[in-house]
Amino acid sequence: MVFPDHEATLAVAPRFCAPGSRTLAHASGRPWLTGRWRDDGIVVASAGRTRLAVIGCCPVTEKELTTEAARLRDVAGLDGLAARLPGSFHLVASVDGHCRVQGTASGLRLVHHTRIGDVVVAADRADLLAHAADAELDERMLAVRLLFPVPHPLLHKPMWRGVHGIEPGGALVLSPDGRTARTVRWWRPPRPERSLAEGAPLVREALTAAVDARTASGGVVACDLSGGLDSTSVTFLAARGPAKVVASTWPGLDPADDDLAWAARAAAHLPEVEHVVWDVSASPLVYAGLLGIDDPLDEPTIGMMDRARLLSDLAPLAAKGSRVRLTGIGGDHVAWCSEAHYHALLRRRPLFALGGLRGFRALFTWPLGGMARALADSRPYHRWLADAAAEVGAPKAASVTTALGWGAPPRLFDWATREAKELATAALLDAARTAEPLGATRGEHADLEQILSCTRIIRQWEQMSARAGLPIQSPFLDDRVIEACLSIRPDERVTPWAYKPVLTEAMRGVVPAECLARTSKAQASMDAAAGLRAVRGDLRELWTGSRLAELGLVDRNRLCALASRPETPELRDAILYPTIGCEVWLRTLSKPSLSLEEK
Repeated sequence: MVFPDHEATLAVAPRFCAPGSRTLAHASGRPWLTGRWRDDGIVVASAGRTRLAVIGCCPVTEKELTTEAARLRDVAGLDGLAARLPGSFHLVASVDGHCRVQGTASGLRLVHHTRIGDVVVAADRADLLAHAADAELDERMLAVRLLFPVPHPLLHKPMWRGVHGIEPGGALVLSPDGRTARTVRWWRPPRPERSLAEGAPLVREALTAAVDARTASGGVVACDLSGGLDSTSVTFLAARGPAKVVASTWPGLDPADDDLAWAARAAAHLPEVEHVVWDVSASPLVYAGLLGIDDPLDEPTIGMMDRARLLSDLAPLAAKGSRVRLTGIGGDHVAWCSEAHYHALLRRRPLFALGGLRGFRALFTWPLGGMARALADSRPYHRWLADAAAEVGAPKAASVTTALGWGAPPRLFDWATREAKELATAALLDAARTAEPLGATRGEHADLEQILSCTRIIRQWEQMSARAGLPIQSPFLDDRVIEACLSIRPDERVTPWAYKPVLTEAMRGVVPAECLARTSKAQASMDAAAGLRAVRGDLRELWTGSRLAELGLVDRNRLCALASRPETPELRDAILYPTIGCEVWLRTLSKPSLSLEEK
């Protein structure tokens, strides 16, 4: 929690004090920060009436931060510092009565705020603010979270009335009187102007710094080693540092899954790394353990579906002394980019774009007519979003429409009630009135939206894993890594002729050439199908006592019938994920573990 430097805070701050929490003060002595953090998870500095705090993963030292605090004349001066520091963290400042708090541009660390009593209070979690403010659940936002997918900007809206979210890349400034707050923009995506040759060394430098931020203090660090380019890159970078590395691999159920073979190939080049291969028969399936989830989260997440697998190997890794687990998650989202860039490329470099589009058509079997319609579509983002609102019950859009447009149109499925559709449609139309895309082109928008959608899941996974005893972190999702990738021209980042050319080029000399040669990717569809069959009884129980149905948002009978048909073809597209995520989340709200003391 972040409090303004005002005497009214003295009456509000005690609401957030719980066993195990800590409080830091403004220069005035009034409460500034209250929360829970590990000793190695915060760096605090002061100079005169200035206070600075970096909360999260960042290699900055107290001495360095004190120097920055001494230079700071107002909170606007944080922009430069925030743009330089590596890692993933919240940055909070108190300067002569003015207070500013910001998370990450990636969306992995968020900021929310609400009015409590006479002051505006900020926090990294919306549920804590809602609890303290006695805020009511917003059924409209719950209906929005049933959409597949949830489009920008609705993903940034909290689940309670009166609690507000700051869009990633923004900072909240609290006034000295404590009553007002304003949002300022501190981050914008870089212009994609560098060649691959110019940008690849910067990607290598940024990713190396991100991994070093997690390994520099030594000890034992666990790394996922799926055999894919992303996790392999992180593992090789971690192995160069002072920490002992334990790399672990989960084999897939599908006999065609070649992850283990590629992981073993990588491990053969790392004799100093302990490689652990888990027993595939012991791996929890997708959808496992849904009825027992009690994680106190501040929003629904489709990450619920893989929670059991995510946490299953934490205990054995912790038993080996691991203090953090690094994943390659995010590599798909930052080292690759959307084919939608060809919508703009066709207008700027038509001959080049046509050659690439022919390649994509052959690769993805796109129909020529669908390609032509998608490329001819010139609707601005707000118009596209308004049109999507009118068609939330429409069939799934063609893959070429999604790939070359603003994104996948949001859908509701036949188990959503008329009330849910009305609520979701109204929210989409309201958002469309003022919606601006995340980037100047469809491709730039799509790149950023997929990053924000990914971090929304990983944020919750980080909370789940930290609660279970071994935090996970994903270096690819650090802001500096994202910036380095986005600065490379899209025509060299996405191409039908090469697989992840940015990461392949960036990791030359770090990862052996034979490991960089992989072009396949396991899909885990067999794991998901087996999970549906195994948990059909749990799903029936989930829907029989559905909280969503009690709120009038879903038809429990249709969902129960669907649970009895796990082989239904549509389920291969994960269309149940948002509904399950919302249902499980609603159940956690009524469990005792959601008390303030348990946060």
